[in-house]
Amino acid sequence: MQELPSSVDPARFALCADAIAEAARELASLGWTPATSSNFSMRVNGELAAITISGRDKGRLGREDIMLVDMAGHAVGTRARPSAETGLHTQAYRRLPQAQVVLHTHSRTQSVASRLFAREGSVRLEGWELQKAITGYTTHESVLEIPVFPNTQHMPELVERIDAWLDAGKPLHAYLIDGHGIYTWGADMAEARRHLEALEFLLGCELDLRRLSA
Repeated sequence: MQELPSSVDPARFALCADAIAEAARELASLGWTPATSSNFSMRVNGELAAITISGRDKGRLGREDIMLVDMAGHAVGTRARPSAETGLHTQAYRRLPQAQVVLHTHSRTQSVASRLFAREGSVRLEGWELQKAITGYTTHESVLEIPVFPNTQHMPELVERIDAWLDAGKPLHAYLIDGHGIYTWGADMAEARRHLEALEFLLGCELDLRRLSA
């Protein structure tokens, strides 16, 4: 059972939990969260985020499947266990002030693209009209680079790689993990969903181009 600290408005937590659960169910219906994979979160306030409890079926989530964590990734007010990848969510909230929602899925397209482009280190998207679905991009003539980071079970190592990308001053709107899936975020759930859906489409287009030109 989730016990809310005094700093959290119960109505705010309920709003976040319901939004996460609804989005998860919808993304699961698309086949993007197989075998209880994927995780989703929303910033509750400056110190806490709501996130999916580890191992839950994302197609059947309710408010009781969402828990609180602090920005170090520690559970707050519950004995439930957050995802092993919670540190990637809290990193986004610490490093990217505009991030209010983080979505991580494992669609077939995302997973295949992560393997195909791992050797190159990134997916370079250029010339696609749908790049304009990503906040800050206003023309198809721009370049949208999505890095592909090596997979590891040691989350601090992955956090360091992402920090290094950001510290180098490179734009970051999403990233893939080799053999894994995609992370993206937004200023609210609608923006995060738009980014996720646009990137799913764009990665699919890049895979089609590779296959047709082979």
